[in-house]
Amino acid sequence: MVNRVCTSVVALVLTSFLLLPTAQGQKIGYANQEALLANMPEMSDIQRQLQQEARQQQQELQKEQKELQRKMQQYQQQQSLLSDSARAERERELRQMQQRLQKSSQQRQQELRKRERELMQPLLEDLQSAIETVSSEQNLDVVLRSQALLDVDENSSSVVNISPDVAQELGIQLQQAPEEPSPTVQPSGTPSTQGGGQ
Repeated sequence: MVNRVCTSVVALVLTSFLLLPTAQGQKIGYANQEALLANMPEMSDIQRQLQQEARQQQQELQKEQKELQRKMQQYQQQQSLLSDSARAERERELRQMQQRLQKSSQQRQQELRKRERELMQPLLEDLQSAIETVSSEQNLDVVLRSQALLDVDENSSSVVNISPDVAQELGIQLQQAPEEPSPTVQPSGTPSTQGGGQ
């Protein structure tokens, strides 16, 4: 989910990179934003909060699903005893319940994505500010999210990994290698397979 949140930042940076004229003296930096975000202390709190909210929404949705199943079983048991008009009315009610359940599920997912954006916004702003500070200090022409986006020699002096400098600017230490994937939030409420203390 963090990747989705960073997509707009990456698109903006890539667009500016593509619009710049290619010059031999161009200095390019790259920063692993996922690793930096994962090591920000607020990130684990945000993930925990989102997982808790996702579990709560999942529980509420399961209650609605159980109610629909109960009414469907009740209808199936009574179906042969109902008149044609009563049967048609009950089927209409069940279809409406099913539609409301689907709509409710979609709304809950949208609410969770919106909540994630709200919680992530301050972190992304801090990260962007740190990247801009380091970029300015090192006179970089452009900064990309990942070295993988670059089609240049990684040992070139015109390409710089600024992840450690950005981490220092943020006052954090990179405890995972910049190439490692960052932990992700699992909105379904399933426990994370990544280790971590409470």
